[in-house]
Amino acid sequence: MEVKVIHQYKNNGYNIVLDVNSGSVHVVDEVVYDVIPLVEELQNNGCEDEEIKGRILADLKDKYAAEDILDAYSQIVELKEAGMLYAPDIYENYIVDFKKRETVVKALCLHIAHDCNLACKYCFAGEGEYHGRRALMSLETGKKALDFLVKNSGNRVNLEVDFFGGEPLLNWQVVKELVIYGRSLEEPYHKKFRFTLTTNGVLLNDEIMEFANREMANIVLSIDGRKEINDLMRPYRGGQGSYDTIVPKFLTVAESRKQMNYYVRGTFTRNNPDFAKDVAHLADLGFKQISVEPVVAQPSDDYALRPEDLPALLEEYDHLAVELLNRRKEGKGVNFFHFMIDLEGGPCVAKRLSGCGSGTEYLAVTPWGDLYPCHQFVGQEEFLMGNVDEGIVRTDIRDNFKSCNVYAKEKCRSCFARFYCSGGCAANSYNFHGRIDDVYELGCELQRKRIECAIMIKAALADLEGEDKVK
Repeated sequence: MEVKVIHQYKNNGYNIVLDVNSGSVHVVDEVVYDVIPLVEELQNNGCEDEEIKGRILADLKDKYAAEDILDAYSQIVELKEAGMLYAPDIYENYIVDFKKRETVVKALCLHIAHDCNLACKYCFAGEGEYHGRRALMSLETGKKALDFLVKNSGNRVNLEVDFFGGEPLLNWQVVKELVIYGRSLEEPYHKKFRFTLTTNGVLLNDEIMEFANREMANIVLSIDGRKEINDLMRPYRGGQGSYDTIVPKFLTVAESRKQMNYYVRGTFTRNNPDFAKDVAHLADLGFKQISVEPVVAQPSDDYALRPEDLPALLEEYDHLAVELLNRRKEGKGVNFFHFMIDLEGGPCVAKRLSGCGSGTEYLAVTPWGDLYPCHQFVGQEEFLMGNVDEGIVRTDIRDNFKSCNVYAKEKCRSCFARFYCSGGCAANSYNFHGRIDDVYELGCELQRKRIECAIMIKAALADLEGEDKVK
């Protein structure tokens, strides 16, 4: 399978070239755009400089002037010599040594409540039960989990804990006491906890907000967008919608946190392929930090996204990118989670080699203290790794996840986005293919489009900044 080193595409009037291995992004004119793939093909065929020039002149002579073609070729050669085009992948050979690295745990997803006061139709947790029994985590189990994290974090100082569910506010007193306990561990063990709360917002009140604003580094607020969409997919168990209850509370949270260190997180399904309208709705309400993500569901679910939906969904991401760009130009910008991409330092080496960190650096803890690779594997007994009393017992599971990276997935080798998603979600791979080292194809298509849109937005903003400087 051919390994892609260059990705080219056109979006919103921009000709964009991504050098996959270096992460360099180039916005180019039509001549350079057309010359780049010819140079790559001829170099791969072993052609030398003069032969390459002759061939591209012959191929493009009816389209461009010879002077412009040769000038484009010179620019391409300069970029190649600078390591910004056709760059080699210098990290694949490190993968063997990387697998041997000491494993440290840096983050826990604490399932503080396997229970919920909503009945979201797409919930992978089965209304909070994770296909098991309803339960609330005890303070004792929670303390053991934090002790486990400290003990297994090596020299790492910054540790992350997400209070998750079900709905964690159903067990709010334990959440508070665990935060206090975590703070008591910081100085003696030279650690710093970063706590996150993920909530549907139904039980939010002033006391909870005050504590969360003081202690939670981030708050994730679940809402799907427009009232009719949210209430269709996120009802109470009696069928009533949750939108009217949560929106005023969420706006209070956003403003009390000065529109930082939170985000509203939604899920789009086959019921709202026009999800750009949901992002726009949340922005119009006043939220500045927004995530609306594709549902992952089995084809038998009536709300599941299907391959035949892809053309419309890809087009919708393009519409959303232009919408958000226009809002930014008008001084009404918002941060859309899936379009936030760092192009300054190139693809992250650690992400190339470790993926998301599930099963190694990141673990989920059930209310009774069992350890799983991540929240999406909870309840699947074949992935039970151990517990907070004994630690990791199934080191073979950990080792399998340690080896699950972009280089271990054959389908990733020809994908230009491989160093931005690092192979995608292991749980999605397992649920669709029965193995963690495959990929979820529909999700891959959407991820590629999001990356293309994110890069286009960066290019457009750089353009805008240049215009402002000229003025």
